[in-house]
Amino acid sequence: MQIHHSHKGCVKVNTRRMIAGNGAAAWGARLARAEIIPNFPITPQTAIIEDIASWIASGEMDADFLAMESEHSVQSALAAASSVGTRVFSATSSQGLMLMTEMMFVTSGLRLPVILVNVSRGLSAPITLWSDHNDALVQRDSGWLQIFCSNNQEVLDSVVMGYKIAENSEVLLPMMINLDGFTLSATREPVEIPDQDEIDDFLPAYNPKHTILDPKEPMSVGGVVFDEYMYFKSQQRMAMQNSKGVITEVCAEWEKMTGRKYGLVESYCPDDSERVLVIAGSESAILKYTVDKLRAKGEKVGMLRLRTMRPFPCEAIIDALSDVEEIGVIDQDISPGSGGIIATDVKACLGRGVTSFIAGLGGRRIGVEKYEQMFKRLGRDVEEWIF
Repeated sequence: MQIHHSHKGCVKVNTRRMIAGNGAAAWGARLARAEIIPNFPITPQTAIIEDIASWIASGEMDADFLAMESEHSVQSALAAASSVGTRVFSATSSQGLMLMTEMMFVTSGLRLPVILVNVSRGLSAPITLWSDHNDALVQRDSGWLQIFCSNNQEVLDSVVMGYKIAENSEVLLPMMINLDGFTLSATREPVEIPDQDEIDDFLPAYNPKHTILDPKEPMSVGGVVFDEYMYFKSQQRMAMQNSKGVITEVCAEWEKMTGRKYGLVESYCPDDSERVLVIAGSESAILKYTVDKLRAKGEKVGMLRLRTMRPFPCEAIIDALSDVEEIGVIDQDISPGSGGIIATDVKACLGRGVTSFIAGLGGRRIGVEKYEQMFKRLGRDVEEWIF
């Protein structure tokens, strides 16, 4: 592989590289020319910021690194820097994301196109270092766009596309890009790193039509409203709805440039499937293998991967599953007292019962045999825990 540096922060990469998901996220921020990088370290995302910090120190990335005292301060810095009109980036995980919660609502309420990578990890107690999706899904009502990635290439691609989506004047919402901790974050896969000139054509410099803050005229932001509050929330909702079309358009442009296809959902063997499992995240790779194995035996099974969790892709789910007889939803999360979070949304979307599977909490291995069991258990509107 040859790397050519044409000017500061500009790099041409001519072949694929074997990099972990954390490295892919860092490359996405570098290619997007993020300018402000506030961070507080937490396993398993720390390597993302270590890569970026090393590039900044060596002059390979033209950005400012801000070491903050907590994740709450990280999110505050992201909001402030974005309010000035700069392109910002950071990453977190698990308890760190929880500490950001207060400011997550502020960032989305101010309509700031912040990009945050969340390396999903189960929430304590008890403490686990392995991945499930509760940390990300706790934030599902915070007004952030949410993307769940299946592999490291999608991580890099989603970070770059994320800026173009979030900065669109019809959207102007922050985006959280989720990758499974250790399963992706520490696993090396072949990833194609696009040429910097290509990315610059695809994603021009951030040029907001308005900024909230001006360093030359310091001010406090956080005005009080009364009856108007509902109007602001309706605008947030409208922007979230608008994002569906913008995501589709940006993904189509990305496919034309790179040949890699993304959307709101990913259907696998959709045409004649009689039984389908719905899933999000990197476990979809093993589920695809299971689908191939069962279809080789003549079983008409398929998979639907939810790539966007917010906006929730209800119309795409209906299109994909309207003719499917038996549907199951795999939740690597749990809302105690309610059940699987994704299954609840899918049921409401379809207006019919589905079989809800709770599996993989705290990174517990699922595997092919358990997926085969799930396909056999479809057809009942029940919740099942798969240990």
